[in-house]
Amino acid sequence: MIRRVAVVVLGVMLTGLQYRFWIGDGGVYDTGKKRVSVAVQERENAVLRLRNEARQAEVDDLRAGGAAIEAHARNSLGMVRRDETFFLVVDAGRR
Repeated sequence: MIRRVAVVVLGVMLTGLQYRFWIGDGGVYDTGKKRVSVAVQERENAVLRLRNEARQAEVDDLRAGGAAIEAHARNSLGMVRRDETFFLVVDAGRR
């Protein structure tokens, strides 16, 4: 009788430990989900790192000299110098 109770208790304990190992917090399933999450975050970080490097290069160009500032002003703000003539070309087919 005691032996049967001991076997049942040990079986329940083994089942509980197996559940914790495979399904519980920090188990195999949970670790797999976290690895996938980390991989996704690393890809997002790589994209953001590239974007930050491009923006830092642009900032460095703007700090370095007037040519980059002038090009930025011409493209973004439509800057025209005093000695230049502004021509607006309108496509006749687009009305």
